[in-house]
Amino acid sequence: MGDQLLIRLCSPTLAGIKTGNLFTVDVDDRDMFNCEVREFNARLSGKGIRMIPVRYWKGHVLIYLYRPAFLKRDFANEEVRRILKEKGYSYSNADRCVAELARHLAIDPSFPHEIGLFLGYPVADVIGFMKSPEEGVKYTGFWKVYGDKDAALKIFDRYKKCTEIYSRAHRAGKSLEQLTVAG
Repeated sequence: MGDQLLIRLCSPTLAGIKTGNLFTVDVDDRDMFNCEVREFNARLSGKGIRMIPVRYWKGHVLIYLYRPAFLKRDFANEEVRRILKEKGYSYSNADRCVAELARHLAIDPSFPHEIGLFLGYPVADVIGFMKSPEEGVKYTGFWKVYGDKDAALKIFDRYKKCTEIYSRAHRAGKSLEQLTVAG
């Protein structure tokens, strides 16, 4: 898993403007991949970033790259806590919630609908998706928008611009460590 892939898929999180990203990579050797994850975490832990494999299956791994401090902030929202509690999470501890998310992903072959809360999506959009993934969708971008479309479009533009800037800077020689904002 190269730095360019992380920049292409996770720039908004690396830049400190998004809570987290999920992405899948192919894995031939699980032990070797786990070593890569430990090395990544050692490289960027001082920047407030964490990478966790949350699900393995048939030569693939689902990775959650996130900012623990942002997740803790997001989970302080009462509406978020209510949803997590209803879904069986220990909502008072963000780290434990990540472990519980991994368990949910292992048990349920489909994505648990509350996963958007772990990615920093607006609560109204997560609730809309949980009620009906197809009804009431106002726009589809980085996520399905059920609430404030104009605000979401601004965020989508910000994410796109961030990824473009980070990709260009990385190609020009900036390292992943240099591009990752401390937070």
